[in-house]
Amino acid sequence: MKIQIINGPNLNLLGVREPGVYGNESFENYLVRLKEHYKEVDIHYYQSNVEGELINKLHETGFSFDGIILNGGGYTHTSVAISDAIAAIKTPVIEVHISNIYAREEYRHVSITGKNCKGILTGFGMDGYRLAIEHLIHPL
Repeated sequence: MKIQIINGPNLNLLGVREPGVYGNESFENYLVRLKEHYKEVDIHYYQSNVEGELINKLHETGFSFDGIILNGGGYTHTSVAISDAIAAIKTPVIEVHISNIYAREEYRHVSITGKNCKGILTGFGMDGYRLAIEHLIHPL
């Protein structure tokens, strides 16, 4: 099984950015633990702060991978283009947010991208990525 994790803007700063909201661990450290736990899964990781690069990665992996886990960061609430890219591919996408977007500013309560995703996990910290992998491996 091949899973692509895609993180959007500012998520390269995990571990140093707003630790009260996002925690103290970098995504790179968390990714090592994920790969150790899921040795049978070929996990790929990509991060970009650029909307078009995220769309390109969705197009690149959206027809050949078994699942995509997307944390679009702020683009979740603004990007029709990323939402359209998710709708255009065949690989199922699970949207993940480290913080609970519904417990934050009102403008974060709307996910433009979520309507084209298989599901959304929000507020479980980094563990949301693991929960998404579990669903992709063992869907009910």
